[in-house]
Amino acid sequence: MSNPSEPTDVVLIGGGIMSATLGALIKILQPDWSIRIFEKLGSVALESSNPWNNAGTGHAALCELNYMPEAPDGSVETSKAVAINEQFQVSRQLWSYLVEQGVLKSPDSFINPTPHMTFVKGEANVAYLRKRYEALLSEPLFEGIEYSDDPSVIYGWSPLLLRDRSKNEKIAATRVVSGTDVDFGSLTAQLFDYLKAEGVSTETNCTVTNLKKTRDGTWEVSLKHSVGNTPMKVNARFVFVGAGGGALHLLQKARIPEIRGFGGFPISGQFLRTDNPRVVAEHQAKVYGKAAVGAPPMSVPHLDKRVVDGQASLLFGPYAGFSPKFLKSGSWLDLPRSIRAHNLGPMLAVARDNLDLMKYLIGEVFASKSKKFEALREFMPTADPKDWYLITAGQRVQVMKKDAKRGGVLQFGTEVITSADGSIAGLLGASPGASTAVPIMLDLLERCFGDSYPGWKTQLKKMIPSLGTLLTKSPSNAEKTLKETAKVLELG
Repeated sequence: MSNPSEPTDVVLIGGGIMSATLGALIKILQPDWSIRIFEKLGSVALESSNPWNNAGTGHAALCELNYMPEAPDGSVETSKAVAINEQFQVSRQLWSYLVEQGVLKSPDSFINPTPHMTFVKGEANVAYLRKRYEALLSEPLFEGIEYSDDPSVIYGWSPLLLRDRSKNEKIAATRVVSGTDVDFGSLTAQLFDYLKAEGVSTETNCTVTNLKKTRDGTWEVSLKHSVGNTPMKVNARFVFVGAGGGALHLLQKARIPEIRGFGGFPISGQFLRTDNPRVVAEHQAKVYGKAAVGAPPMSVPHLDKRVVDGQASLLFGPYAGFSPKFLKSGSWLDLPRSIRAHNLGPMLAVARDNLDLMKYLIGEVFASKSKKFEALREFMPTADPKDWYLITAGQRVQVMKKDAKRGGVLQFGTEVITSADGSIAGLLGASPGASTAVPIMLDLLERCFGDSYPGWKTQLKKMIPSLGTLLTKSPSNAEKTLKETAKVLELG
């Protein structure tokens, strides 16, 4: 362990699933390293990792159509969906290991079996869904996927989708019974409990105000406690900025060249929620549809069963909106304060090329409560307004960056930014985010700790047996891994 006068080995900024995952990995792999964690809110997992601020899907591309869009020629490509499923299996393997080691509690405290479905209407969408299903049939990680355009079969899968629906409507659905619902808030809190038990300092109500590279190569982290506005400075050999939407500002303050050209586009959202036991009991699935024209992929409508603190609820949404805040608890000045000379061009290019998105967001912002409820009734014709209420979801900040051809592009995904010397890294972007936290952090470890990573591989292979291989290339290995993790995580 470092003595108090030495720099901290690792500083993690943000109390979400990313910092929790990275902290746990480092503590297991290098228990002698000192770690300090700073969170600006009063507890961990209150922003994007909070279970009511995200859909908790356990993104495995089993039902999310935006990972397999239809090409202009009518073909469908499986590579992105397969890659995301691979990533989720890596996360499941680590969670299984941590359950076996007693780091995580009973599996049903953070993950529960929940079939994943896709539901579409209209002849063209039905034809597309069948092509998607046929393309995935041969993929080992999508073993067991089912397709039907028979209303009686779909009714058996999810009665609420079909009750009182017109018999003349063309519909189809797919189902994968091995899907899950993940409470990332509980998972994050449990990982922080482990870190605390291992002597890791987690300081809440503590805002990082600046990051500065010093002459000796360490980072000077300037902080301010919200209680008393007490300033403080900490030196660190490595800094991870896992501050959600706040990561862009901090990486800009660090002045690393790698952040030049990056901007952020914030999107807010709401969900309709019901806790009525009678309604909840009739929907044991997560059902995704197709996004509206011009809508961002994160706004794909879905009707989800959620299990939080042992209580089942249903969520429908999200209803996208616009706010210049980069965090739910952020400032109205977040967006303008993020603009720099180096990212203004890419941001303007994104605005020029995404007029449909802007029109969609404006329509969502001014949509009436009754119009929002109409969207739910397209999924669930018998929905009763008395059973549902609106909740505000977390903020998502989509990545905008330079593009040689168009000047700038809006990226719907996550991106890890690392300095050339590997002394600082940060995560930008949103979905699939939390579900792929483990492979994202493994990639960060290899990029930022190149000298140590080879020595960690033996331990990492114990934790994640498929490390360095692709399950989809070995059907037998995929089947074995899925069964083993399902058994440990009590997924049936």
